[in-house]
Amino acid sequence: MKARISRWNTLRNQMLVGFLFVMMIILFVVGVVTFDSVSRLLKNNAEKHIQQTAIQANGRLEAVLNQIDSLTTQVATSAYVQQLLLNEKNGKQATFSERQGLLASIRIVQTYADGITSVELYSSEYRRLFPLDGSNLEKKISLNWITKAREGKGRMIWAGIDPKDPNSLLAIRSVSLMDQWFTSGGYLLVRMDRAALKIGESLAGEAGGETMLVVGHNYSLIATNDDRFPVDSIQMLMEAREPIVALGKKKYMLVKQQSEVTGWSFLILTPVSAITDGISVLRTAILVSAGIGTLLFIVLSFLMSTIITRPIFKLIKTMRSARLGGLKPTTQISSTIEINELNHTYNQMVEHMNELIKLVYEKEIIQSRTELKALQAQIHPHFLFNTLEALYWSLQEKQEEELAEFVVAMSDLFRYTITGPNKEEWVTLGDELEHIERYLLIMKMRLGERLTWSISSSPAYASNNMPKLLIQPLVENAILHGVEGKIGPGTVAVHVSLAEDAAHLVVTVKDDGKGMNGETLRTIVTALNTGKTLSAKGSGIGIFNVQQRLKLYYGDSGGETPGLSIKSSENEGTAVSLVIPIQTGGMDYV
Repeated sequence: MKARISRWNTLRNQMLVGFLFVMMIILFVVGVVTFDSVSRLLKNNAEKHIQQTAIQANGRLEAVLNQIDSLTTQVATSAYVQQLLLNEKNGKQATFSERQGLLASIRIVQTYADGITSVELYSSEYRRLFPLDGSNLEKKISLNWITKAREGKGRMIWAGIDPKDPNSLLAIRSVSLMDQWFTSGGYLLVRMDRAALKIGESLAGEAGGETMLVVGHNYSLIATNDDRFPVDSIQMLMEAREPIVALGKKKYMLVKQQSEVTGWSFLILTPVSAITDGISVLRTAILVSAGIGTLLFIVLSFLMSTIITRPIFKLIKTMRSARLGGLKPTTQISSTIEINELNHTYNQMVEHMNELIKLVYEKEIIQSRTELKALQAQIHPHFLFNTLEALYWSLQEKQEEELAEFVVAMSDLFRYTITGPNKEEWVTLGDELEHIERYLLIMKMRLGERLTWSISSSPAYASNNMPKLLIQPLVENAILHGVEGKIGPGTVAVHVSLAEDAAHLVVTVKDDGKGMNGETLRTIVTALNTGKTLSAKGSGIGIFNVQQRLKLYYGDSGGETPGLSIKSSENEGTAVSLVIPIQTGGMDYV
């Protein structure tokens, strides 16, 4: 499976897929943005049109209701009604003939207003004056609406559907007595047929499949042009904050308009599918354009990728021929500057590599000739070791045990320096610290009681690998510039600890000598950072060589950067620390 994938993972295919992917993204983004913009524009225009339609329909409905309000106002302000209610207010009840006389005043409402089924007049004590039966007002309408009518001070209050007759609407107004400081003298109760609203006919020629609702108080349905509309959805529609609502599986655009006359809400629900009919044509046009554009882009991308990759394939063929013989330059010439530059660079590389191959071959011959001389040179260290061991046994016979110990330490030091436990540059930290111990023992033979030392390290760090003779130059500098430059005894301390990142070790060599002033310390640090050579006075490979070896062996290994750091204060001593990675074949010191 991987081989099959690798077979098609060519530069030309990558370019083709990349160009096609970019093109598809562009077409998709442009199509989506265009489609969304047009859809939003159509919906906004439709919403504005429907909103205007709702305003007009609500205005027509209010015109009907205002006519009823105007007619009932004439009844309430007629002199006959005012006098009759004033008498009732003063305790003089109307006679039968006086109540019959109300017909002429009240009949005007039913005559000139469509849909009015009855107009009733009540005294301030809720006693019905017209018609002539004896029913009380509080049996016709709740006290809550009576209170609102009284607080309305003559304004028509539309209560909504009559609880005793679902096909009728109730409206009530308080009749103010003009001769008694407009106090409430009675009530007019108007009953209207719900079918008289005719909201479907009010929008004839303007509605296009819309559902229209007139919603009263407490989410009651006053009127609708769709008798099948689910009444239980009215509350959700009234509380909706978005213009798009879902009823069942269909989405509708909702427009609300509240009547200032009745406090009712006029709702128009328009199917979204009816608004976006024209968008399907736009969607088809976008898809067809995207398909044609994609096809053309594939053809052009294929031609362009072929033009680009053909010279590269020829260069690859030339490079593969190097496996059959020597490296050969290419002679092809391309029409593009970049490919010609690539061919020219390749030819230069071939020429340089052929020269290097020849040079390495000559060096191999020279190295084979020097190996014999190197083997002969090993005779001299062995001769030195044998001589020192002979001296040791001679001193043993003479009971010079202390001097014999120094000779053994010197012998081991030479053996470690010249050969070591292996003939490579790498040793363990434990071997390096043993070498430091021997070196300090030999230095004590010269300095006597002036030199004391301590070496502290966890046994867990002993197997960590490190370059050989990396710590001795630091100890040598501590003795040469610290202990010897101090009057009186001095101490050299070697301490090994774990770095903060737990992936490196920090080896610190500290002395209590005279230290350095700030200027001298800055000079040494600057020299180490800039690569300026520093030499250790007297012996050793020098602190600069230690810094260079750390960079050569480790470079930047992440975390704590391998290298040297120096801290020194005048008359307080010097501390030099080196950081090395933990390399023990998977051991982890925590």
